Amino acid sequence: MSDVITIAGSPSQSSRSTAVLAYTRTLLQNYGLTTDAIHVRDLDAEDLLTARFDSPTIRNSIERVQQARAVVIATPIYKATYSGVLKVFLDLLPQDGLNNKIVLPIATGGSPAHLLAIDYARKPVLSALGAQHILSGIYIQNAQIQQVNGNGFALDAAVEKRLQHALATLAKQLITSEPVAVTQLVAVF
Repeated sequence: MSDVITIAGSPSQSSRSTAVLAYTRTLLQNYGLTTDAIHVRDLDAEDLLTARFDSPTIRNSIERVQQARAVVIATPIYKATYSGVLKVFLDLLPQDGLNNKIVLPIATGGSPAHLLAIDYARKPVLSALGAQHILSGIYIQNAQIQQVNGNGFALDAAVEKRLQHALATLAKQLITSEPVAVTQLVAVF
């Protein structure tokens, strides 16, 4: 079980949003938090597209999300919304899959025109999955993430400061709160 799980929703191997998540995990580990990562593109495409809930890799991914105390989800913005591969994965989570979790949405996109995609496209889905505490999302324009030496990325100073602030808020909330005990309710008829 990890404190924070990151979910990379990019179909691309060398994605800016995935690079931001790698940096995110490093910063969270500096707070003494344990992290885990799911790269949706690495899950079996047939299992995702045919909604094979019984697939071992899908079940494992869902369990890892449910066991984490917080979730950081990053995706590129395509056509004013998050990636299709991320949508397929989120559809496989149970209705309460983000219950009692702190969620931080992150998005990358080509222009400022997609800035509100986090609020209008992602937050409703996250809420529908039971997330009651969604931190203010971070939108990063592609120009604010520069490729370095062909294999790494560097963030614009202002974006890095916003990301660090959001992660400090997330870490503080996790460190000062006790893990939520999940109890099973029994219906009486």
